[in-house]
Amino acid sequence: MVITRSKVEPVQELENRLIAKLEKKHGKSVQELYQERNKRLVDTVALKVPDRVSVDVAFGYFPAKYLGIPTAAAYYDYDLWLDATMKTAADFDPDSIWYINGFSSGKTNEDIDPKSMRWPGHGVERGHQAIEGEWMKANEWDAYFEDPGDYLLRVYLPRVAGVMTPFKDLPKLSTLGFGYRGAVALGEALATHPEIVTAIQQLQKAGEESLRWRGKTMEFNKHVEALGYPGNQGMGAGAAFDQISDNIRGMAGTMLDMYRQPDKLFKYMDHTQERTLARIAAMPQRTDSPRAFIALHRGSDGFMSLKQFEKFYWPYLKKSLLALIDKGIVPSVFFEGKWTDRLEYLAELPPGKVLGHFDITDMFKAKEVLKGIMCLRGNVPGSILGMGSVQDVKDYCKKLIDVVGKDGGLIVSHGVVPDEAKPENLHAMIDFTKEYGVYR
Repeated sequence: MVITRSKVEPVQELENRLIAKLEKKHGKSVQELYQERNKRLVDTVALKVPDRVSVDVAFGYFPAKYLGIPTAAAYYDYDLWLDATMKTAADFDPDSIWYINGFSSGKTNEDIDPKSMRWPGHGVERGHQAIEGEWMKANEWDAYFEDPGDYLLRVYLPRVAGVMTPFKDLPKLSTLGFGYRGAVALGEALATHPEIVTAIQQLQKAGEESLRWRGKTMEFNKHVEALGYPGNQGMGAGAAFDQISDNIRGMAGTMLDMYRQPDKLFKYMDHTQERTLARIAAMPQRTDSPRAFIALHRGSDGFMSLKQFEKFYWPYLKKSLLALIDKGIVPSVFFEGKWTDRLEYLAELPPGKVLGHFDITDMFKAKEVLKGIMCLRGNVPGSILGMGSVQDVKDYCKKLIDVVGKDGGLIVSHGVVPDEAKPENLHAMIDFTKEYGVYR
């Protein structure tokens, strides 16, 4: 996809110009600003009372709307998307950016042909879209448990990625035989299925493209952070139930499994949990309290009953969060949807060790239940940021600060990512919080 654009400023020149602008505005170096903001975050998460309330954002696709560029730039024009993200960050100047919607290669996606998503420039024009699917059928659990590798290669991946479609005709690898005859049999299979060879070449092409962008993607965050904005320092471990529901059985399939074959569901979640805990155990011990981003999708009030939550969701999530905490890592958890009825469970977590970002949860009840236990971030509604007035935004932020921010433990932010926010409203959320949210 070719994106028509005006000249993009060389990244180092842009970075230097924005740093000079921000240092003049604040009278401090960006390094000093970073340390000051990061300390405010660390203290707030630890439930200490900082100098003022932090205000954090995740701009998402907002830079496209703000600067009038195609959202598809996030997938097809690295330089333009980095340029837009850096300019947007400097113009709005929050305390931190808790999630940066960096560049990912649309070309790689096209080569892989995923069936579970659409993205700007390929099927949708604004944000990306997850496509729900029952990628594993209800009667296939035993086939997966018997030989996971074979199932993933010949059944699952051909359903979720178009490039993998020919692999459904590949013989089961365990039937090829031992010794060199096994290699011969594999060669014969490829010779009689040239479309598999073509698919392998396409996969290699996609992999080369992905590797080409991987380094640049890592640099993307560094350039934004260089402006003085701390953020999350990695990804954490989510809920085992979400992994199945999001990627394998789909929402409907997983929910039916809770009733019809819960033993299969528990078996898979147990395996997933073992791998997750092993991965966390291999992480280095940290003393700098890095924040690890985690998004939760299917554990909210509207997806399952409390009884089901207690059985299928919370025990696994709690173990993962505690394992991260033991490693000195702060789980920065996005509790998507409404978690008002689950707050008592979150109170089981150790005090001052988790940052909870809330979407449409009742923040005032959350303060009552989680005061002295969890730092709360959120939850200025997307409806107000997108359709309300500046005064509406200020009024909502004032109530958050007055009630939820009392005695610390609050970071003001939007509920959902503000892709369609009015620029003046996003400015109001950030600027008002900085001005009003001072602890006197």
